[in-house]
Amino acid sequence: MIFGAGVDIVEIFRMRDAIAKWGDNFLKKIFTDKEIEYSNSKRFACQHLAARFAAKEAVVKAFGEPKKFPIRWTEIEVLNDAEGKPEIKFHAGALKLMKKKKISNVLLSMSHSRNYAIANVILTNGAE
Repeated sequence: MIFGAGVDIVEIFRMRDAIAKWGDNFLKKIFTDKEIEYSNSKRFACQHLAARFAAKEAVVKAFGEPKKFPIRWTEIEVLNDAEGKPEIKFHAGALKLMKKKKISNVLLSMSHSRNYAIANVILTNGAE
């Protein structure tokens, strides 16, 4: 059963500007070491970071009630499986919320172009 769905779009230049303005403090506040390492291994790191940020926003939207259940950005980690498929890994407060809401699966799709990154998340719970 679908628990929630979220979508978000990020302008790449805004990610690039935030990194230029706040540097590592911004990166460490928003992304995990693995996310930073993965994105920096790519030719256009800002596109990959923007897509990951869009995915995190989409997760928060899919959960709903962000003021009632605040989540730190680094508690939602966007990784890739062995085939390159993006997947969400929850930590700390986000993991507790996932268990509280009985989320059994997270469907994630991300894409980016030169100017925009977008992500769509569907959270399911119970029988599928």
